Amino acid sequence: MSRVRGMGEREFADVLRAAIQARGLGLERIRERLLAQGVSVSLATLSYWQSGRSRPERRDSLAAVELLEAVLEVPNGTLSASLGPPRRRGRWLSTVPDRPELAAYWPRPDAVEEAVSGVDIRWDERLTRISQHDRVFIGPDRGERAYHSRQVLRAEADGPDRWVVIMHLDEHDRPLPEIRPLRHCRLGRTVRRPADGLLVAELLFDRPLRKGETVITEHELVNVPPYPPATNYERKFRLPVREFVLELCFEPGQVPASCVGFSQLDDEDELVRPVDVEAEVHGVVLNFGPGRYGFRWTWPE
Repeated sequence: MSRVRGMGEREFADVLRAAIQARGLGLERIRERLLAQGVSVSLATLSYWQSGRSRPERRDSLAAVELLEAVLEVPNGTLSASLGPPRRRGRWLSTVPDRPELAAYWPRPDAVEEAVSGVDIRWDERLTRISQHDRVFIGPDRGERAYHSRQVLRAEADGPDRWVVIMHLDEHDRPLPEIRPLRHCRLGRTVRRPADGLLVAELLFDRPLRKGETVITEHELVNVPPYPPATNYERKFRLPVREFVLELCFEPGQVPASCVGFSQLDDEDELVRPVDVEAEVHGVVLNFGPGRYGFRWTWPE
């Protein structure tokens, strides 16, 4: 199924592609010249921009476009004027005028973007996150055993048929988890990059959604021995969620010595709050994102 692009998105991609061809520079050379001016844009992002798969919308991306005009030796405003107005994605998503890039909150955005290029993310901005609920299970050995996720999504256009999961392990020497669809979804394409600690997978819905239709999906990620040491968990929100619930489930008698919850909205300082330590710890946020939310904890000596 081909992707239908909006007028502003098509114009920007066409203008950028023509400028690159006229300048005769490869994407790697363009990236190097931007980096020399203090701006980091991945090869995957540049490729997405010129193909029309995505377009710059964050403030830092729009700043990169201005430098890109100088690198490509086109008149000031040539690229930025072709962007057109910000895209709207339904009642809820349209309240986020400056959506972060897909890999904005990951420790290695380039690796995430390269991994995600192997799956279909075209419906990501057409799905409103109504509710998401994560449960993290920590074993008696203080290792991360499994993660269970339930979410309620609403289609803002006809056609969404999948949800893309991105999982990152801090310990790259550990086996990647197994992903198991549980409810109203089945496994599609997967990309496994053990050296980067990355797993990307498509969860295909039972059928394509119609505009305004909702779907409830559940899936789990199950680790294999040796289990990654459990010291933190966070969910990254490129787009806002109306309700997010996060639960930590510890083994009785194996609870942390201390625990804090943290949250960070886009371009704001991280907020940290102490949490009472129990066998089950949970947090709830409403109308949250873009940003990060999670827990960090320490174990007794």
